[in-house]
Amino acid sequence: MRWLIFVAVAGSALASKLTPPVLPLIVRNPYLSTWLGDARQPPWHDWPMFWTGERIGFSIMVTAPGSDNVYPLLGRPQDSLSLDTHAEYNVTFPAYIGAQFDASTTNFTYSIPAPQSLSKSTKPVELTLSFLSPITPTSTLRQSIPASYMTVHVKGSFDVNLYVDLNGQWVSGNRGSQIVWDLAHQQLGKSDKGLKTWQIRRETELLLSEERDQAEWGTLHFTGPSDLRHEAGTSGIVRPRFARIGTLQNAIDDDYRGIMEDEPIFAFSKSFLLNSSLPPELPTTDSVMFSIALIQNPVAQYASARGLTFMRPLWASWFSSVKDLLDFHYLDYDTASSLATNYSAQLAVDAYKSGSDDYVDIVALTARQVMGATVFSGTPDDPILFLKEISSNGNFQTIDVIFPSFPFFLYTNPRWLAYLLEPLIEHMLSGQYPNKYAMHDLGYHFPNATGHVDGRDEYMPVEECGNILIMGLALVNSLIYDTSAAAGSAWSDLGSQSFDPNPATSAFSLKNLETRDGVFGLDDSWGGSTKGLKQARKWVTKSYRLWKQWTSYLIEFSLRPHFQLSTDDFAGPLQLQTNLALKGILGIKAMSQISETIENEEDTKYYKNISETYISKWTEYGISRDGSHAKLAYHWYGSWTTLYNLYADTLLCFHLEGTSSATSPLQNSNNNQQQQTPLTPSNKKHHQHPPPSNDRKPGFVPHNIYKIQSTWYSAVLQTYGLPLDSRHLYTKSDWEFFAAAVTSPSTRSQILNSVAKWVNETSTDRPFTDLYETEGTGGWPGAHFMARPVTGGHFAFLTLEKACGGRAMEGLGFLDEDGEGKGKGKGVVSEDENVEL
Repeated sequence: MRWLIFVAVAGSALASKLTPPVLPLIVRNPYLSTWLGDARQPPWHDWPMFWTGERIGFSIMVTAPGSDNVYPLLGRPQDSLSLDTHAEYNVTFPAYIGAQFDASTTNFTYSIPAPQSLSKSTKPVELTLSFLSPITPTSTLRQSIPASYMTVHVKGSFDVNLYVDLNGQWVSGNRGSQIVWDLAHQQLGKSDKGLKTWQIRRETELLLSEERDQAEWGTLHFTGPSDLRHEAGTSGIVRPRFARIGTLQNAIDDDYRGIMEDEPIFAFSKSFLLNSSLPPELPTTDSVMFSIALIQNPVAQYASARGLTFMRPLWASWFSSVKDLLDFHYLDYDTASSLATNYSAQLAVDAYKSGSDDYVDIVALTARQVMGATVFSGTPDDPILFLKEISSNGNFQTIDVIFPSFPFFLYTNPRWLAYLLEPLIEHMLSGQYPNKYAMHDLGYHFPNATGHVDGRDEYMPVEECGNILIMGLALVNSLIYDTSAAAGSAWSDLGSQSFDPNPATSAFSLKNLETRDGVFGLDDSWGGSTKGLKQARKWVTKSYRLWKQWTSYLIEFSLRPHFQLSTDDFAGPLQLQTNLALKGILGIKAMSQISETIENEEDTKYYKNISETYISKWTEYGISRDGSHAKLAYHWYGSWTTLYNLYADTLLCFHLEGTSSATSPLQNSNNNQQQQTPLTPSNKKHHQHPPPSNDRKPGFVPHNIYKIQSTWYSAVLQTYGLPLDSRHLYTKSDWEFFAAAVTSPSTRSQILNSVAKWVNETSTDRPFTDLYETEGTGGWPGAHFMARPVTGGHFAFLTLEKACGGRAMEGLGFLDEDGEGKGKGKGVVSEDENVEL
């Protein structure tokens, strides 16, 4: 056998501008998560990998009749071909034209040269591998299906033979696991067309368990049309034989064995007959589509109000069998693709408004990663979305992981955020969690949400209370709008305005799926008109005592947080954290408007007054003596921090208070209302300072805080981004985007451009990490975070564009003024900063 390099790279024809180190292939949930590593190299450079970096068997190659060349396209099938010492073929690498991606799709395009026996004028065959894991914001039903598509498109004037295989590493993290397999045949309705499906699983499944983060239960379904040829056998035999003869044997090796024991692989092949009577200038096109699904039932166990429960997948409520599900999914390709394309196109339009073209690629790269950490469960009456804290520690439904991701959900489909919060609220309402503050997570490790009856979950009380209150009000606000243009998501107002007033049912059920424009299985509208306020009141009323309980904790402990962790737990605990205190105070402020939702005027006034008192104190405690920036901690002079929690002030429209754009989803304008005199909390320490004056400047958090931070970020920006704080040069990408969203346009562009530079140059080799060094090679700072859903924070700017009825960004117009933030923070910091802490 001879090895040839035809062309390594044939120029650059990329539609996507950025060149990340890793690209998504089949990414649907924490266990169906396959990526291409070394993505700056041709796709045959390495095997695809699970999100952990563990390589898995997934290979694609082609041959052309009349040629002795075999062309690897994906994975390393050439490793098996090298074992064929008597082969009369050449391993030849094709011209690789490049990769492109959007929010749901990753494409790789190649040029396959014509056999030498053909005319020299014969043009190469263009071949594209297209991987689709559709994001469908209008269809939760489709989003709940644990399956993705792979389509091979060809265009040319000579025949080519396609080969695709998978191995058993898709169903276990233990290479020694014994596996079994079968090939199923099914007809598609009353037509003469059918499907073939490889079914692979562990011989002995270990229910709800993992090994090296891969599931040890469930069946992989690898499906293609029935006219494909198939073969199961040893990789070192099947691949070389295809390379020699260009087809498979329609044979099944039924000697079940270990994953890497004479490595069994499961292959399909197809001959594309492109050599037609058409003139060469009119090439023939053809394609074949595959689906890859990982079916698990149950998907998790959850300590619900009724006790520890095995949870079925949500799709099982609509499909009576796995066969029905897979048939629907396969036949639904055109619809799913259309819905996903609509989402990607709208996302690109909105992202271009950021002022950075690279932002389009960053959010496109993020979308599948966020959804790839989730699993839909529950029933249409009570849908649930489970989430795994991927890579950091595997916690189940971590609130401070949901929080950084929530801009993605607000932009894409806010009901999915409600489904994320629902299991936490139900569990705490049931009394299974003993603490008065919000819990950190539902279980130490996914997929087991067994709770923390001892109350000894990771200790982040101010963090989690602030997070859930901010998200709670954001969710309420997303429901209340009058026009399509004022909706927080471009897809929220699609569908009916029907509302179920029954207090025993979910405010956000999926009982009434709709058919619109001939498309089945679409969600009804999310809020809007009178429906939104009714939904918000129904949702808040059911759990109101919890919201009050969490707020009471913040009233007692948020202004001067004691020694504890924030969400950035890798940085260690710290007392009197400025950014953490701000989150808690914003949580109290959020509660004043949550109370307003159910017309509880007494609570509204109480929480509003306390939050105003606290924010006045916070501006004294948290800003540097010269008024140029926020300190990391009240008592840490000379320090600074990225004040990313300031984002919530704008998202929740608090920054509009006292301005001509003042607005609230529940109250169009409060400009003419008499200002209330803030109450001084009962804690004696709080009596050291008089209540703030009624003559308040615009905004809840003074606008000057935005200005000084915007200027400060520009000054401390590093090669690859904005460091998290003054202790280290590492950063968190989610918080960078939170911070950038509430800065001046020039500072925002600087931050986005530095992150884009990092994407192109980082030495990290895993799915988009959110924790990295801003200097050097942009590598890991120690902890290896990867593939985490917190990257949903990259959508922070997109969410602000639509917040407050579209007026949130208008309300930041003061950041465009000349001389922004260049003063000494007049009116923000008291002359005497030696307050008692």
